[in-house]
Amino acid sequence: MRPVLNADQIRNILPHKWPFLFLDKVIQLEPGKSGIGIKNVTVSEPFFEGHFPNESIMPGVLIIEALAQMTAVVYVTGELAKIDVHGACSPKIDPSSYVGYLVSVRNMKFLKPVVPGDQLELHVQIGRSLGLISQVEITAYVDKKKVATGSIQVSKRVEEI
Repeated sequence: MRPVLNADQIRNILPHKWPFLFLDKVIQLEPGKSGIGIKNVTVSEPFFEGHFPNESIMPGVLIIEALAQMTAVVYVTGELAKIDVHGACSPKIDPSSYVGYLVSVRNMKFLKPVVPGDQLELHVQIGRSLGLISQVEITAYVDKKKVATGSIQVSKRVEEI
């Protein structure tokens, strides 16, 4: 499937850089509402050196981070659409300045380990908002099997107000 956003476009949207960028491409996007992204999990990921040395498992907190980064892409593209900017790589606007903050993680369940060679499919759905805080339903899949699910709350950046 051809990406909606490729790795270079994602790097222009998010402030995260290697080794803390956990989103390789976006395959479905409804700006401001929902999206699906891909994280290819490789054996060369730095975190596998210590988690765990004899059994490589992607840490759950990094699965949450990957889902939060996908959420940021959905949110930022929605904000850019509101100001009628065509293309996330516009030199006039820094898209990463719209990335907010992860506020809380709720009811997170990890159903299967994620290991080298897996392709994480990251589904996010932005729900209701109250003030600066938005509720987001998040789910990660490997081979169409749910591996993690829960919800997060994210906030807008204070500078946006």
